[in-house]
Amino acid sequence: MIKKETLDRINELAAKNKSEGLTEEELKEREALRKEYLAGIRGQVRGHLSRIKYVEDLTPEELEELNKNK
Repeated sequence: MIKKETLDRINELAAKNKSEGLTEEELKEREALRKEYLAGIRGQVRGHLSRIKYVEDLTPEELEELNKNK
């Protein structure tokens, strides 16, 4: 999960970059935060995709349950 503090800091650095530019240390911090953010997003997408079931792959019992819930 992506922390609110991480997003806030990324946004702070983006605003500062637009207004006055970033120091070398801030550029490194921004890169590290971006990597953390992207890793979090990838993890969320992988988690979501891993829970998807294709109808063709369902057992007859699962298909029956799915049809009951419609």
